[in-house]
Amino acid sequence: MPILLPELPYVKDSLAPHISAKILEFHYGKHHTAYVEKLNGLINNTELANDGLETIVKKTAKDVSKSAIFNNAAQAWNHSFYWQSMKKNGGGIPKGAIANKIKADFGSFDKFTEEFKNAALTQFGSGWAWLVIKDGKLAVMKTLNADTPIAHGLTPLLTVDVWEHAYYLDYQNRRADYLDAFVKYLINWDFVESNIGNK
Repeated sequence: MPILLPELPYVKDSLAPHISAKILEFHYGKHHTAYVEKLNGLINNTELANDGLETIVKKTAKDVSKSAIFNNAAQAWNHSFYWQSMKKNGGGIPKGAIANKIKADFGSFDKFTEEFKNAALTQFGSGWAWLVIKDGKLAVMKTLNADTPIAHGLTPLLTVDVWEHAYYLDYQNRRADYLDAFVKYLINWDFVESNIGNK
């Protein structure tokens, strides 16, 4: 079965003014679509053709001969996760179990946001910043290009895309402003908490 491009969990202008509909038209409509289409072409008539996206990522993560498959599969997976990491009227300080977990593992919400934004801001070139579960605790990490926590046996809870196509049309080179907006107005804390609940 082919890998399908998932529907966005909101209409394209829902995240404005923090992420414009124009960004989503390019980012989702062009970039994410291209990863899915390229992946389907690469796995057609192979032993991976009937596997799900996460399985393909994990199977190809350490296989240099399948790096093209991994790159497209991981980018398709990362983008699907990123869309869900945001929502209209999101962001700000979370409540409930995730708030308690952040306080326990980082000391405060401010310390978490400092570490998360710093990871994203200092990612040289293209990549991602993540909130993950590592050894039973919350941790911040960053990955280069298509790399993803699931390739390393970690549980991702939240991600922000810092490839330039994620923000350049709206923010140009002001990655820090994009990250501020992401934390203040976009994080889908319900999604983050649901990922903790799955473990």
